[in-house]
Amino acid sequence: MRVPSLSTAAACLLATAAFPLASAERILYTTSLSTCQDNSSFAAKLFDVTFTPDNGTINFNVNGDSTIQGNVTIDLTIYAYGYQAYTHNINPCDQKSFKGLCPMNEGPIKINSNYQLESADLSKVPSIAYTVPDLDATVKVFFNGSNGEALACVEASMSNGKTVYQEGVSWTTAVISGLALVSSAITSGLGHSNTAAHVAANALSLFGYFQAQAYIGMTAVYLPPIVAAWTQNFQWSMGIIRVQFIQDIATWYQRSTGGTPSTIISSLNQVSVLVQKRELVPFADVARRMAKVARSAMMVPRATTTSNEIIVRGIERVGFRAGIEPTNIFLTGYIFFLIFVVFTTIGVILFKLLCELLVKAGHLKGDKFQDFRNGWTTILKGILFRIVLIGFPQMAVLCFWEFTSEDSAAEVVLAVFTIFTMLALLGWASSKVIRMAQRSIVMHKNPAYVLYSDPAALNKWGFLYVQFKATAYYFIVPVLMYILVKSLFIAVAQNNGVVQAVALLIIEAAYLIGVAILRPYMDKRINGFNIAICSINFLSSIFVLVFSDVFNQPDIVSGVMGVIFFVYNAAFSTILLIMVLVAAVIAITSKNPDTRYQPMRDDRGSFIKTQGNTTTELDALAAVARGETKHPYTTNARIEDDDDSWSTEQPQQRPPYSHTEPPRSPVNGSAPGGLPDNASGRNMAPVYNRLETSSPGPRGTTPVNNNSQSRFRQQGPSPWQRGAGYD
Repeated sequence: MRVPSLSTAAACLLATAAFPLASAERILYTTSLSTCQDNSSFAAKLFDVTFTPDNGTINFNVNGDSTIQGNVTIDLTIYAYGYQAYTHNINPCDQKSFKGLCPMNEGPIKINSNYQLESADLSKVPSIAYTVPDLDATVKVFFNGSNGEALACVEASMSNGKTVYQEGVSWTTAVISGLALVSSAITSGLGHSNTAAHVAANALSLFGYFQAQAYIGMTAVYLPPIVAAWTQNFQWSMGIIRVQFIQDIATWYQRSTGGTPSTIISSLNQVSVLVQKRELVPFADVARRMAKVARSAMMVPRATTTSNEIIVRGIERVGFRAGIEPTNIFLTGYIFFLIFVVFTTIGVILFKLLCELLVKAGHLKGDKFQDFRNGWTTILKGILFRIVLIGFPQMAVLCFWEFTSEDSAAEVVLAVFTIFTMLALLGWASSKVIRMAQRSIVMHKNPAYVLYSDPAALNKWGFLYVQFKATAYYFIVPVLMYILVKSLFIAVAQNNGVVQAVALLIIEAAYLIGVAILRPYMDKRINGFNIAICSINFLSSIFVLVFSDVFNQPDIVSGVMGVIFFVYNAAFSTILLIMVLVAAVIAITSKNPDTRYQPMRDDRGSFIKTQGNTTTELDALAAVARGETKHPYTTNARIEDDDDSWSTEQPQQRPPYSHTEPPRSPVNGSAPGGLPDNASGRNMAPVYNRLETSSPGPRGTTPVNNNSQSRFRQQGPSPWQRGAGYD
């Protein structure tokens, strides 16, 4: 598959959102087949109907079996969004094209002919049926006996050839997400930590929104065609991508480990695959499996269907639309996750080698990417942890689903090992961050000190907390719980769409309330970005609940709401993509992108190690507190220490620098409110607590100027206290 340019992909997304109305030819045709009557006397293996209004003909290609004898009449009815848009009665005995049905006889029936419509009949079909993408329309054909009794009914979904499921949309979302993550890594290596944190936070939130859209497509709920097609654009974030050699590997692995691959995709000329519709609920009446061949496909026939009809829903529906066999879905997603890990690791190693070669050749300054070149192994560990966090929603839903599908014993073992390893890694990393922050609060009255002053800790564990403000370091735990519970319902409740819809509504509402009240992200802009995403996810969960038919609403309500779902999600996705793309481009091209962002209120910038030389006394004091070894009076002690992380004893406070040569403070240490000469401002108690409004100096000294004290107070809380709960 050729990768389109970024501008082409963006134009494709915008064109799709604008409902493309142009078409080379107007056409309506059937895409799937099912019977719509109990004890139907006619069962069709093949039922292709094509309607071309430009020449006013309907082409029939029918291959089926009949138990009807005698003359019949045919009622042809077309429904669009639950509304009966067209109906027509055909008497086969009056039409030469249907002589094979006059009379009908028991046995196989084959019809390959066309029927000419009159202009009055053509005008009954609304023109919008030919232009709206992913048309929600069905055609029903009723066979009636001579006495008017209904002998058989065949139903087929119809399409106009237009869809919002476009490769350009998938490529656009994937490329912009990847570009944002890469630009964040580059700007971080160049020393613009503030910009890198903002771009990374936006990229992760955008990626999470795409995964939330993919989750909706995986629900076992009837989704209007336009909703199913739109959410299919984001299944790449779940690793649901068809590549032929990966399909071959997945099939080979399953056979080699005792599984039985399904052959649904390769048997489309023999069976009729029906994408789940509203009439298929409730799901409790559906059997677990058809046969051993389709053991893990969960494509089961209804009691009223023939053995040649297969129903797909939920995760199987997503795989079927992507052209992936149901038994290959888990392994396809798993392989793409491994490819992501391997290629990222190779990319980091190659970038390290490239930097060293450029430095030796004199094409790159020695101080460029110095932190990365010196500690690239630690940075690589942090990147791999970040990949685990990004891939956690994908692997959680696929692994838990594999427990129920059981494609093969080896794949189940692989799923168990993968998901519980990821849970252990993320749980350990989260507990590590919490312990580091709590120790920082005890030692320095500020969680940001330990979290940001040690480069090793920041590079290894920073992926869990840099997007949050320092006082919300713990919020990664609610995020992981939100993903875990959500994926559990998506994976294990594939036989009950109503349960999934209700659970999604509750989960999204709780998460939206938590983010809106706590506002845990680093600044107002990032908080607003994430609150908007949570609001859209909550609104989408309401639509999913309606689609589940729990309110038993008319079909036209679901159809119209499906169009609305697409419109607001397409518009919102476009806005998010533009925002993230602009931020990523500016971060790479700007000489000093940090000027676009205000310093964090938790003052993390004062603790993060810089690459440049200190030029002011305040910079020197900040370097002392960070423990930078290039300063003559600092120590080389690391704050992030795994050896004592399990200890429950009170940590011993170590002096951040030697007192043999203390730095000069910009505030006179002899004055009340100033810093003593033998203390570091970062380890002192809040300064303003010791200020007196009108306190004369000691006897024999000059009274302190009250105006200068007032000005000192008006500066607000000390920067060492911001973010620690004092403001």
